[in-house]
Amino acid sequence: MSLQKGPQEKTILHARNKNRERYDLEAIIVAVPELAKYVKPNKYGDDSVDFSSPIAVKLLNKALLAHYYGILYWEFPDENLVPPIPGRADYIHYMADLLKESNFGRMPEGNQIMCIDIGTGANCIYPIIGVTEYDWNFIATDVNSNSLASAQNIVDSNLSLKDKIICRLQNNTNAFFNGILQPGEKADITICNPPFHSSAEEAQKGTKRKVQNLSGKRVKTPELNFAGISNELIYDGGEHRFIHKMIADSKRFSKDCYWFSTLVSKQSNLKGIYLALDDFKATAVKTIEMGTGNKSTRIVAWTFLNKAEQKEWRDARWKTLAK
Repeated sequence: MSLQKGPQEKTILHARNKNRERYDLEAIIVAVPELAKYVKPNKYGDDSVDFSSPIAVKLLNKALLAHYYGILYWEFPDENLVPPIPGRADYIHYMADLLKESNFGRMPEGNQIMCIDIGTGANCIYPIIGVTEYDWNFIATDVNSNSLASAQNIVDSNLSLKDKIICRLQNNTNAFFNGILQPGEKADITICNPPFHSSAEEAQKGTKRKVQNLSGKRVKTPELNFAGISNELIYDGGEHRFIHKMIADSKRFSKDCYWFSTLVSKQSNLKGIYLALDDFKATAVKTIEMGTGNKSTRIVAWTFLNKAEQKEWRDARWKTLAK
């Protein structure tokens, strides 16, 4: 491999992110040898992955999971979205920080924590990282039965994930937590990467910009691998309507979850989100800025529990405290 002349550290990533330093291509190619044929010099003269190739991007992320997280089986249909591991890991790390902050600086982890992933997709990436990094338990949900079957196959094929992730189909496309949380179940945190396009045309334009940013090349029609299937990136009303409906549904389960959260891709949606959370009487709202590469985004988290209920939650569920 050639000497690395470009940026050496992705300082924008969370301090605990395993992908914070520049990829060790030699090491990850050992994990997935097929990746080698998609490596070539970038504008700095460094060896780099061909990010304009959907196959290369999928192999890279497969290699990262194998090398850094010990996930040896990660197969799903090519029509589904390929998630960038560093950004997905950041979300999990920031939610771990939020739980720690809510617990007087002590990290509740392992079997103490149940997380719900709304829209886990065929790749099951958030539960994978949450289990391997913090030993959390997960309920992984999706409205697409094929995607959920793929996620279940990944769970069943990796010993470290078994008995840690429950996959549940959401039969109601207008619901998020209703029909997922069973009577008596509690979730300490929920996560979601919403579909943020309101139409197929908008999604295609977004994909075109993404490919051009990653590859530096102008493209007329990007390969569909970057777009994902429709429910992964497209929702009637886009990210704005999706999150507002999630907030409304979360209110119904206000005593069954400590923190609800979602990614918010479009900063212009924040004002409406804050107004909705105020209307539904959220007791605390937190906005966490994060970003990878040339993309910035943020997490909005909220709770409906008052101070006394928060203490009761900690006393009942987070008794064994990590230092």
